[in-house]
Amino acid sequence: MDALLQSLSGFAWLWVIAAAFGGVLWGILGGALPGISPSIAMALLLPFTVGLPPTIAIVLLASVYVGAEYGGSIPAILIRTPGTNSASATVIDGFEMARQGKAGEALGISLMSGLVGGLFGLVVLVLATESLAKVALAFTPAAYFSLGVLGLSVIASLSGGALLKGLIAACVGLMIAFIGSDPVSGVSRFTFGSADLLDGVKPIIIMVGLFAVTEMLVQIGEPAWAKADKISSRLKLPDWAMTKRLFRPQAIGAAVGTFEGVTPGAGGTVAAFMAYSESKRWSKHPEEYGHGSPEGVAAPEAANNVVTATALVPLLSLGIPGSNSAAILMGGFLIHGLQPGPMLFTKAPDVVYGLYVGLLAANIAMLLIGLVILNPCIWLVNRPKPYLIAGILALVMTGVYALHQSVFDIAVTLAVGVLGYGMRLLRIPVLPMVLGLVLGYMVESNYRRSLLISGGDHSIFMTDMVSAGLLGLSLVLALYTGIKEFTDRKSKK
Repeated sequence: MDALLQSLSGFAWLWVIAAAFGGVLWGILGGALPGISPSIAMALLLPFTVGLPPTIAIVLLASVYVGAEYGGSIPAILIRTPGTNSASATVIDGFEMARQGKAGEALGISLMSGLVGGLFGLVVLVLATESLAKVALAFTPAAYFSLGVLGLSVIASLSGGALLKGLIAACVGLMIAFIGSDPVSGVSRFTFGSADLLDGVKPIIIMVGLFAVTEMLVQIGEPAWAKADKISSRLKLPDWAMTKRLFRPQAIGAAVGTFEGVTPGAGGTVAAFMAYSESKRWSKHPEEYGHGSPEGVAAPEAANNVVTATALVPLLSLGIPGSNSAAILMGGFLIHGLQPGPMLFTKAPDVVYGLYVGLLAANIAMLLIGLVILNPCIWLVNRPKPYLIAGILALVMTGVYALHQSVFDIAVTLAVGVLGYGMRLLRIPVLPMVLGLVLGYMVESNYRRSLLISGGDHSIFMTDMVSAGLLGLSLVLALYTGIKEFTDRKSKK
């Protein structure tokens, strides 16, 4: 509590609120553009957070996540094109309501359900993360190594049923993480005589290229999306009778979003469709689903907004990013010299508590900005697609160059974008590569430190009880996902 009060001292809280409002505004605009996911909107902003104080930078990025989840529902309802993957379930009934002349009502339900889900997720984040952080002092270098192995063990669940491709992507990420100087001896590795690689390849550059540039290359080959009509799209908040009707689907969405959010690899898309299915199962009017049901909009929107907070639980408490957006946020921590994980509450409690306050402000900002942002979003969606892609690429290059005033960084970003495009064509998942990249240093450095402590004796990883428990859990997860994938393939055959 002292850290919370300290984080709000002076004018710091004003900057936190300003960052929350700015991040939500950017996130809604980005989410309203089909194909620009929350992670891409965050990646575009990531280079510009380098010179900011850590708390402001983290709040800004997290607020983009909050805003983008709501913004994705705007084109989903208006033009039957989800702005984000997690808004795909909203299309089913949201667009049907728009066809019936109830687009404004559907947008209002989406906004209020997102607010309910975001606030509920924030409560879960505060309570669950605090509980897990109490074990911080039990983590030794050996335990941190095993924690990194546990993070890598979830690769199977992040691979979308393509375990081999997921492992290939993770190995590529680890190979990139090993470029630069050895964390213990300082010997240069894989630099090929280039001075630009002595400090390694920064995760921020990889993430921007892998998410933003890759998506722009994909969008170049996609047809233009439909135009939005703003005549019948005046936002209308639900009245009291509708609010009571929406309580059950919102509660179901909150419960599903909590479970899926803390599970690495699940994310808002899975949560949205599961919430839609379960709300239909428990609805008094299941026959309306698919034909413009307000409940069919409320449940998935509540679920994917809960995930914006609950997906940060494994990141803050264990240092494991379980989604693309959480990986981008982890990049924001690393830029400012902060390692998410059990010791974060000890080393930088002001940043964590500032993030809590920022998320609260972000959800309030989502409501206030959502009431006035609709017309600008419609205008943005109706711009010619080539202009939007060119503008986003220009923003990416400007941000990357501003990091170190290095043309080499721009070249690496473009090269990674091409690599990501090839991975997309080959259906190789991207998140395992990001996971290998951000966890590579943690695994290697703590492995080396543990061996220095034990004099080269590998039994230290088993004699340390926390380390042994984490390694055992990693083995169980790996075996479970491997067996599950094998049985799923066998049943399909």
